[in-house]
Amino acid sequence: MLSQKVVTNVSKGSMIRAMFEEGAKLKKIHGADKVYDFSIGNPDVEPPKEVIEAFKKYIQEPDIHKYMSNAGFDDVRARIAGKIQEETGISIGHNNIVMTCGAAGGLNVVFKTILNPDEEVIVFAPFFVEYLTYIDNFGGKPVVVQSDTNNFEPKAEELKKFITPKTKAIIINSPNNPTGVIYKEETLKEIAKVLEEKEQEYNTTIFVLSDEPYNKLVYDVVKLPSVLKIFKNAIIINSYSKSLALPGERIGYIAANPAIQDIEMLMNGLIYCNRVLGFVNAPSLIQKVVASSVDAVVDPDIYKQRRDLLYNHLTKLGFSCVKPEGAFYLFPKSPIPDDVEFKNIALKYNILLVPGSGFGGPGYFRLAYCVSLKTIENSLPAWEALAKEMKLI
Repeated sequence: MLSQKVVTNVSKGSMIRAMFEEGAKLKKIHGADKVYDFSIGNPDVEPPKEVIEAFKKYIQEPDIHKYMSNAGFDDVRARIAGKIQEETGISIGHNNIVMTCGAAGGLNVVFKTILNPDEEVIVFAPFFVEYLTYIDNFGGKPVVVQSDTNNFEPKAEELKKFITPKTKAIIINSPNNPTGVIYKEETLKEIAKVLEEKEQEYNTTIFVLSDEPYNKLVYDVVKLPSVLKIFKNAIIINSYSKSLALPGERIGYIAANPAIQDIEMLMNGLIYCNRVLGFVNAPSLIQKVVASSVDAVVDPDIYKQRRDLLYNHLTKLGFSCVKPEGAFYLFPKSPIPDDVEFKNIALKYNILLVPGSGFGGPGYFRLAYCVSLKTIENSLPAWEALAKEMKLI
């Protein structure tokens, strides 16, 4: 009766969502203060006050709730293009921007636009779990390349082994979900050299899709390199879900490097696919809100405080973890090889985490520390009890 592919994917389920639902059940049994749910990247903080005021301003504006261009309001796109130019120095106009229903919608629009059946998209592991499904949605083939487990950065020489004449794109996600790692500029430049060599060898174009929903959540004075300055064929896919704490509003954008060959055709394709995938256009009200709030951002120090508390506690207990420089995730090494079994053991202490195998990183686990500070503080004794059972202390 149903699509066999959908039936198969539903049966696999999402480990993140499964743990989120498990957390809801445990909270009813034990009380919310005794359950420590680190399963999902759902920001605990509220949007900045500028965002709230913008909602009040635009909600009654004439014609705000009507159709507009499938690419979004021209003035909104111009405002975002101006912000990108200010931050990167790359000259980019509103005609290189398409407003989307979040980064997830944006990625699907890009894949619909660029992929032919069986063309390949390279994904660096560990990766955001939905990438593989998004690629498969349009007949593409995901190709997983392992990152360096010492620092979770991609290795250019390893990447070179996996590029073929069918390679259509690679995904860069920095700050990374699930590791919180920021790819160094040197690493990205090495990747750029490999891509240029392979494009010349195969006479192809390889797009670099930069998934950037965490680009404003950066800590410790770390500089986030601009992919637009490094990759000629860069396409940014961004979202305001994390930077403005608006995950439920589903608003983001696609920004394509003006240097891409046949850029006008690409933009027309993106706009067309935004429409025919059923998005039609990004929600009108929230477009205006984010355009007037492009200089606003959730205070990264809120998450830095949570990161430091949880990271310092876990490493003191004997857990091994690369310290994240951005986003709001920890990706520690599981004390036992079976990360799914470790997840089950952690549940005994009402700790909800997501096994790393779901992110292409078996033997690790992900913690989303975008929860309240109180939740982290309450969880510390449970982590200590878990560490004792694992014989870490």
